Amino acid sequence: MVPERRSLTRRSLLRTAAAGGLAGAAALALPATASAAPSLLRSGRPVLTHGVQSGDVLPGSGLIWTRADRPSRMLVEVADNPDFRRARRIPGPVLTPDTDLTGKLRVPAGSGRVHYRVLAEDLDGGGTSEPLTGSFRAVPGGDEPVRIQWSGDVVGQGWGIDRDLGGMTIFSAMADREPDLFLHCGDTVYADGPLEETVALPDGRIWRNETTPEKLKVAESLTEFRGQFAYNLLDDHLRRYAASVAQINQWDDHEVTNNWYPGEILTGEVGESYVNEKRVDVLAARGFQAFHEWVPLDPRTAVDGRVFRKLPFGPHVEVFVLDMRTYRGTNTANTGADERILGEKQARWLVESLASSTATWKIVQSDMPIGVQVPDGDTAWEAVANGEPGPPSGRESEIAGVLTAIARKGVRNVVWVTADVHYTAAHHYSPDRAAFDGFDPFWEFVSGPLHAGAFGPNDLDPTFGPRVEFVRGPSRQGASPAEGFQHFGEIDVAPGGGELTVHLRDEAGASLWTTTLTRA
Repeated sequence: MVPERRSLTRRSLLRTAAAGGLAGAAALALPATASAAPSLLRSGRPVLTHGVQSGDVLPGSGLIWTRADRPSRMLVEVADNPDFRRARRIPGPVLTPDTDLTGKLRVPAGSGRVHYRVLAEDLDGGGTSEPLTGSFRAVPGGDEPVRIQWSGDVVGQGWGIDRDLGGMTIFSAMADREPDLFLHCGDTVYADGPLEETVALPDGRIWRNETTPEKLKVAESLTEFRGQFAYNLLDDHLRRYAASVAQINQWDDHEVTNNWYPGEILTGEVGESYVNEKRVDVLAARGFQAFHEWVPLDPRTAVDGRVFRKLPFGPHVEVFVLDMRTYRGTNTANTGADERILGEKQARWLVESLASSTATWKIVQSDMPIGVQVPDGDTAWEAVANGEPGPPSGRESEIAGVLTAIARKGVRNVVWVTADVHYTAAHHYSPDRAAFDGFDPFWEFVSGPLHAGAFGPNDLDPTFGPRVEFVRGPSRQGASPAEGFQHFGEIDVAPGGGELTVHLRDEAGASLWTTTLTRA
């Protein structure tokens, strides 16, 4: 729905803000990132500060995102050609400090590649910004091939943008392969990962991080959380990629803080870094607001208005986006009968949605792997697995319930993709090797990080019968992006949907391992 256009000037906007209790310096507060607006009263034409993005494509439409340097109206021109002949101009929302001057607009999408051009219109009649262009693929037909990329983990472990080393070049390598869809499997930012200006590399070189005030400490305030997303979009490669492919985003832990769960109070060494706020629920609310402001996610597509949702992409692909963060229980030894990582509502939704899907291939976009052991300290577990070799227990029981239910309902061609563990791998799960039966064999493909510290492979929990078909990680833990262990995954669905080919790729786009699955 296109918002009704109203007469609103910058002066009246500020007057309204003051009347609503936002008067004074706080009303004008903006993120202090390197490219954020210096003042709401800045003269001249508006400027789009952080590029353009698209996401959550639906049959007949796509979602466009941008950010301006001041209150202004978002305008989007849409065409079926890059020259914008016969373009349709659609007025969007007014970009205000309430959303950190970001805005989203759903635009019509017919078929093929949709080209869009975004402008910001000054509220006082001072003209429009220079336009920024992008494109995305509309929902394809059955006889068209589909290329999907996935990965996660951006600017983690202290590795930010080093322009002397080229920046986050993996995103240009991904863009060069012309994907139709990108599944971001979480850790879209590292709100708990401050940057230092310089870091010594093992080979004697110096990594020089570009920094902003928000990236020098852990995020606690809303402004600091917003600054995490603003920082990543300073990278030229990421902005190029974001303008070329529609995204489907989910969140994990680092959008707030490492390994968080609802109700947690930060204590110990971790808690010492959080000077102003130690209640994770408060931090999560701020992180979640910034996440929704800065990524092209349409909450209207989500079941709960938050994250978990399903998005069909033509007759042969449907993506099922999970949220393993919001509804989990406390991180414990993970063996109790009431342990949760999806929650009852989401688990039921996943089963029912997979069973009712008519897509040939059902891709489950998971923010954490199933069989990989991910510890949280010495006595607790962060993911599904609990290191016990027997039948499912703890959070494993919830996943086992999903797997057995979809097997009973005859759901076929389900593929799981994930990131999180900072290496790339292919896992095949089978009841023939598992501690219980009643589920169908399936694949889980892991790929990451995009631009973060790389880590060696974790042990697998035998409960679901996983077998490692391929794995690649560094020889030392926390290897920098300069050491060559950054990864993304790629799925090619053939015309007609009969075959699905998976490539695990390195930071230059070279294929490390591949397999082709045939439709059951």
